[in-house]
Amino acid sequence: MDIIYVLDFGSQYSHLITRRIRELRVFAELVPANFSLEKLKNAKGLILSGGPQNLSDSYALRVDPKVFELGIPVLGICYGMQLTAFELGGKVKAGKTREYGPTKVKVDYTSPIFKGLDIDQDTWMSHGDQVIKMPKGFESVASSDDTPIAAMAEKQKNIYGLQFHPEVVHTKNGMKILENFLGITGANRNWKMEDVVKTEVEKIKNSVGKEKVVCALSGGVDSAVAASIVHQAVGKNLYCFYVDTGLMRAGETDQIQKFFKTQKHVNLTMVDAEKEFLKKLKGVTDPEKKRKIIGELFIRICQREEKKLGGAKWLVQGTLYTDAISSGVSVGKTASLIKSHHNVGGLPKKLGFKLIEPLRELYKDEVRQIGDILGLPKEI
Repeated sequence: MDIIYVLDFGSQYSHLITRRIRELRVFAELVPANFSLEKLKNAKGLILSGGPQNLSDSYALRVDPKVFELGIPVLGICYGMQLTAFELGGKVKAGKTREYGPTKVKVDYTSPIFKGLDIDQDTWMSHGDQVIKMPKGFESVASSDDTPIAAMAEKQKNIYGLQFHPEVVHTKNGMKILENFLGITGANRNWKMEDVVKTEVEKIKNSVGKEKVVCALSGGVDSAVAASIVHQAVGKNLYCFYVDTGLMRAGETDQIQKFFKTQKHVNLTMVDAEKEFLKKLKGVTDPEKKRKIIGELFIRICQREEKKLGGAKWLVQGTLYTDAISSGVSVGKTASLIKSHHNVGGLPKKLGFKLIEPLRELYKDEVRQIGDILGLPKEI
């Protein structure tokens, strides 16, 4: 499977770049700025994200200059473009004016990165620094009123830089520009959700073998899809617990029981834990504390139910990419806490299980697509 690695320099848009490449049917993965060169060699292309720092800052994130010697097409976006210029011998400094917001740009439509576009383009800028001198071999392929070098290209080495953000909807033809970059990489645009299911099923089979697996079904789409994937891999060795907290939607408990027990034929135990949850949450008003209480109690109930089975070593969770992001977990370990998701920030330190998280690299809409593939009811 062809892959595009997105190197994360702390931009609020880093995950959006990853999403956009996946939407163009090429698998993309967000990785730290210091990701192994050996692994980067396997990529069809590399994208250097934007970032909040300036290259003059002592704490500014850098990239190994050898990245540009791998013979792999590179696209630098905003800070990623500045970093490309800096590492290859160009010059970067603060612009006379900071560009932020909608910006008209004139592009060289003969450049491969702007193939099929008109000369005038609506883009979205967000930068203070700018490239004032390009590295040897580069040419300017776009400009705005305040930024003479709004994009640069080294066509022989397939290295490109954009000072604007093609991944946001405010850049009118941003997806076309990213599509052009994928064309430059030669990546096959054949990645699809069916492949995700197939890959995860095989991975789980190889990891788990014939060992018992437990899953706490919450009633939501994430845990339901995760359970369905794991059931394909381990069959009767999957034991699901539906924990009724007393806080469920009307009819949800019956719906889950009907689908998984009668249609999927999954081993399903219904656990009435309403009194336990309400007792633990009584008097607690802080949402962050509530999430941690809920996360820990879920695990404790799973551990209690697992003892009745004897010997289950694995726990399935429907953790998503976004759950880790909101909980302050990032590939570069620089993300801020938005709120702790119970599957991430709410987990106790001593878990007692090995985790199976088949959706951890996926976004919500991608999970819903997998739900359709697996035949889950629309209501779930």
